[in-house]
Amino acid sequence: MRPEIAVLDIQGQYRVYTEFYRSDSAEQTIILVNGSLSTTASFAQSVRYLYPHFNVVLFDLPYAGQSREHNDHTRLMSREEEADILLELIEQFACDILLSFSWGGIATLQALARRPRRIVKAVINSFSPVVNPSMLGYLQRGVDVMRACDRENIGAVLNATIGKHLPSLFKRYNHRHVSGLEPYEYAQMSHHVETVLNMEGRSCVSFAGQIDIPVLFVNGEWDEYTTAEDARLFAQYVRHCEFRIINQAGHFLDMEHKAAWLQTRDALLAFLLPPLGQQRPRSTAREQHALVG
Repeated sequence: MRPEIAVLDIQGQYRVYTEFYRSDSAEQTIILVNGSLSTTASFAQSVRYLYPHFNVVLFDLPYAGQSREHNDHTRLMSREEEADILLELIEQFACDILLSFSWGGIATLQALARRPRRIVKAVINSFSPVVNPSMLGYLQRGVDVMRACDRENIGAVLNATIGKHLPSLFKRYNHRHVSGLEPYEYAQMSHHVETVLNMEGRSCVSFAGQIDIPVLFVNGEWDEYTTAEDARLFAQYVRHCEFRIINQAGHFLDMEHKAAWLQTRDALLAFLLPPLGQQRPRSTAREQHALVG
């Protein structure tokens, strides 16, 4: 299962690294949106159960992962700009479904509020519309170490908070990854955190009411940072929403253990796949990618 890799020009402003897992048997295409400080590699567990039911699109934002070398980093990006990029990729890959993880939910909900014509369903993992005391403490500690570019403690904060339920192997990977980022990546994440702390951008209820497609919210039973209870507040704003709790799982859901992986897989596929006997027209996914140097 090798992806087709391309670096796409987005509106003449950014170049975005993408991976496209093409499935000959798939009728729909799903695009996955990373959380903060994450790259396409963070969705390795998710791709295992989404493919081959769907064509799968992964991407790195311009300041992250394998997009970094293709962009200059002279200014910080807003969540609105991230939503613009997401909407452009939805069109380019003819995506039908949108799935986000953690802070990727902010740009995702902003994009959904614009009612992209192709998207028929969405899944929002490990996200809630409020900053509860646990999340507030995590954000405050996180922005302090990122402002100081304290690489060692950036990894320690992540693993002691939202990553506390990860197995040790993934904790080591997370620590190595987040402690080795570029200063502009820490600056970008600090900017997003400060926006959240100022109650601009994490307060998603202002545009959640514009979403008119079915949305599934998935949260871990043990996640004290984006709790299942807090996520249910979206029911007041999103017209067509469902909720699932992954038992004995924290913030990282399908990465934490096999039972959580199975529960997450079953919840997503039950929501996303059409009932047996029902089919829809096949999406026109991109036939070829042009690699932009």
